[in-house]
Amino acid sequence: MSSFTILVDTNTDLPQEYMDKHGIEMIPIPFHIDETQHSGGRWQEISEKEFYNALRSGSVAGTALINQEAFSDLFSKYAENGEALLLITLSSGLSGTYENSVIALEDVRGRYPDCEIYSVDSANAAGGAALVTTLAVDKREEGLSARETAEWLEVKKHSCLSLFTVDDLMYLHRGGRLSKLSAVAGSIIGIKPLLNVAPDGTLKLKDKVRGRKGAIAKLFSQMKRSLNPDRTKLGTVIISHSDCYDDAETLAKMIRASFEVGELVLVMMGPVVGAHVGPGCIALFFEADMARPEYEEKFYG
Repeated sequence: MSSFTILVDTNTDLPQEYMDKHGIEMIPIPFHIDETQHSGGRWQEISEKEFYNALRSGSVAGTALINQEAFSDLFSKYAENGEALLLITLSSGLSGTYENSVIALEDVRGRYPDCEIYSVDSANAAGGAALVTTLAVDKREEGLSARETAEWLEVKKHSCLSLFTVDDLMYLHRGGRLSKLSAVAGSIIGIKPLLNVAPDGTLKLKDKVRGRKGAIAKLFSQMKRSLNPDRTKLGTVIISHSDCYDDAETLAKMIRASFEVGELVLVMMGPVVGAHVGPGCIALFFEADMARPEYEEKFYG
């Protein structure tokens, strides 16, 4: 069986138990709340509740990039030891983290031309990056090498759909992930926005629905229309939420009532993405029966 290490950044919403079970390593994306910097990882220096309650109280959170030096140092250790590594990053449409990893990898390959190190842009965020990671774990268990898995993910990741709703679009605008026009248009009182991660890895406002219940139901209906009509079974489904467990569980119940699910994971959204979506985000991630470009063309073209 092939063996290699899978490395993710802290945007990836995977339960710690899953990471421990499958030996997944994590490199932290730094974030801050007001003037306080955090560089130790997801919840090492602040709890989930403290983080989201701070945002509710008016604190401003933001993120920084993993710099090229951090990637280069880490890659060099694997290269020196002759160990294979597969990195899966936050979407390059949302962050420069992937680009920094590629530059660092070019440098390391210049010194270690035979190194087995690969970087994959997940073209996703939060639970979407987590879903791509679970697929990488499956392929590793099937015996694929790091290179073979990276090549397979480059195609497969485009069938991993990311659909979500937020309570307040101004968090996304303030973080530079959404234009002011889109943020204002989606912030009408009583109207809840529906967004997705587009084929280019950026966020797009796709729809507006009246009320929170309507938004949750719309997430479910968007999921169903991306699947074949006779589909009754799903693989792994991930629901990330930014401190709104009950709403996430409501969506989970809808899915369980209609499909036989291999594994349905509810996980608190980490601070890297949580800083940009704010409290009250529900995000749904799953493997669709069509790639994202086809989905966009069919339903929004």
